[in-house]
Amino acid sequence: MAVPARKLSLIRMSAALGVAALAMLGVVSPANAIQATNYVALGDSYSSGVGAGSYGSSGGCKRSANSYPQLWANKHAGTTFTFVACSGARTGDALNQADSITSAATLVTISIGGNDAGFTDVITKCTLGSDQDCVNRVNTAKAYATGTLPGLLDGVYNKIKSKAPNARLIVLGYPRFYTVPGSCSVGLSDTKRSAINSGADTIASVTSGRASAAGATFVDVRGSFTGHNICSGGTSYLNSLTWPVDESYHPTALGQSNGYYPPLASVTG
Repeated sequence: MAVPARKLSLIRMSAALGVAALAMLGVVSPANAIQATNYVALGDSYSSGVGAGSYGSSGGCKRSANSYPQLWANKHAGTTFTFVACSGARTGDALNQADSITSAATLVTISIGGNDAGFTDVITKCTLGSDQDCVNRVNTAKAYATGTLPGLLDGVYNKIKSKAPNARLIVLGYPRFYTVPGSCSVGLSDTKRSAINSGADTIASVTSGRASAAGATFVDVRGSFTGHNICSGGTSYLNSLTWPVDESYHPTALGQSNGYYPPLASVTG
């Protein structure tokens, strides 16, 4: 039996009012009712989860089941998740990763730039060289970060925006590695530890500025790692020199779940 037009209109209005009332009570979210999140995770080893274990079949990219992108997808039911972050990625690799983004994407996260600035070489030089060798290498990395990296980051963020103009872009930074002075009685000197931390601070400043210029949200994780850095004396969220060597100075599973995930969740829900 056909429903009279006036009665059908009243039914639709009642349904709409019901949804609105439930939304006000926190029972449903109108945004989620319309569209589930289409999430693409790009970036380097800090996004893929190197150091956090459980890499499955991801090979050299070392995409961890304990990484913050996977944790975010797990905690948000209905998420369509594309995970292409990869260990060792530089900005050029991130441009290629961005090809996996479709216009349907609603959320994109990325950490990138540390490898461009020579992260691995900095750690090697500071581990094997003198205090001055370490300081010099960090200063070279900082000069690259302030002089060359901004343009490379702009290229990555612009491509992401062009692939998915309506997606929210969230750029995550890197932690400071050390508490200085800290509880460690062996290992690198405080001079080296302070130099390495200063490099992380420079990368954070540059990345934050370029993310803001691109209309992205920058998530600074230095605060959530404070008290859990290497030599903090507490539970460390970071591997020190470890085996396999490529996992050294990367977040542990706790670093991903307690250092990276909470500040990301604070800006995404």
